[in-house]
Amino acid sequence: MATVLVIDDNDTVRDGVATVLHRMGHRALAASSGQQGIDVYRGDDEQIDLVITDLKMEPVDGMSVLRAVIDANPAAVVMMITAHGTVKTAVEAMQAGAFDFIEKPFPVELLKSKVEKALAVLSDRTRAARLERENEYLRDELGQTGGAAFAEMIGSSEPMRRVFRLVEKVARTDSTVHIHGESGTGKELVANAIHALSPRASGPFVKINCGAIPETLLESELFGHEKGAFTDAAKRRIGRFELAHGGTIFLDEIGDVSLAMQVKLLRVLQERTFERVGGERTVAVDVRVVTATNKNLEAEVAAGRFREDLLYRLRIIPIDLPPLRDRRDDVPALVAHFVEKLAKRTRSLATGFSDEALAALQCYAWPGNVRELENVVEQSLVFADGPLVRIDDLPATVLGVERADDLQLPDGERALPDILEELERQLILRAYEKAGGVKTETARLLGIKTPALYYKLEKYGIGDVRSRTSDS
Repeated sequence: MATVLVIDDNDTVRDGVATVLHRMGHRALAASSGQQGIDVYRGDDEQIDLVITDLKMEPVDGMSVLRAVIDANPAAVVMMITAHGTVKTAVEAMQAGAFDFIEKPFPVELLKSKVEKALAVLSDRTRAARLERENEYLRDELGQTGGAAFAEMIGSSEPMRRVFRLVEKVARTDSTVHIHGESGTGKELVANAIHALSPRASGPFVKINCGAIPETLLESELFGHEKGAFTDAAKRRIGRFELAHGGTIFLDEIGDVSLAMQVKLLRVLQERTFERVGGERTVAVDVRVVTATNKNLEAEVAAGRFREDLLYRLRIIPIDLPPLRDRRDDVPALVAHFVEKLAKRTRSLATGFSDEALAALQCYAWPGNVRELENVVEQSLVFADGPLVRIDDLPATVLGVERADDLQLPDGERALPDILEELERQLILRAYEKAGGVKTETARLLGIKTPALYYKLEKYGIGDVRSRTSDS
């Protein structure tokens, strides 16, 4: 249903056009003069989809109405009603921005046909205007999300290969996806990859961190608001769901949303419709929804902080991201990626990390995951003085210096690499004994590949030591 403004100082013509529009299923607003019509259009109380105006009116004629409407909205669709013999003036009106004209007296079927064509043009113009808004939004807020789908999703470990395979399968569908993972594991990168590999890739990718926006503003951010909806609502605002029309919306930190907002989100997921804050018109959107959180939503449901029905709607396709400590084999590749990425910013002489430094990074638990690793690489590049980042260039937290009292350091004055080798030997020996001499289990406990473990066992003679101990 469209809203059409009919402007004519002839009651019969005005009421007749309005009646036809009602029969077509549209809503008709009537104005008996040019100035009244301009006032209704500018009032912004109604969203006018089409303006049908008589050309010859006094004192404000149809050309003045046309100019005022086009000035208020360059994408507006205006149709002129002309009298016999004024075709030349009607052509001038079209050159000034009118969509079409209809000459009196006109048959009902011709009016219907022209209204349908006008509304089709309106749909095209609205789509073009939305794309322009989306492009402006993307340029302002989402300029960093371009590039290949898996541009910064680095890793060849089995946990990451599983994620890659799942993303490629899920991307082809329109199903709602929920990404769960600790902070810093790359949930936004996965969401972007899903969008980039999907049929919606040419549409917008709109993200919003639900946990970073006050509850009082979140509804307006998501759904937009009408002019006057609240004190500071000076004009209508389009929300993120409308901006994402034809594309993907990514709701990060969905676990932080209040129960009241969860009800509204549930409706959007079920019906893909909503109302702007302060509005009565139902807005329909075509969006794919991807959500993410680091919270355990099942536990949140049990605690009464999250709706169970919403959880089921969100987790149609779940993706669980592994923490970095569960894919330590990916650390060297991630380090190489960040060294290249951060080279210009840090202006470092270092172009890589030494083997000892990489070994220390792989032994660290990474509570902040990949995001923490990137920060550590940047800091280490700044501190490095040579072509390679050495182990003493790493932050103290990674080396565990703050827990030095819990470690049994070798006696005597020895270089740090020698000390770390001894600590590595102790850790491997402890894991080897805990695993009962099973090498695959030892490698799993240490978070390294089995071939790497064989090398280290041979290096430190741990396997020989155990066999000799067992024989004695």
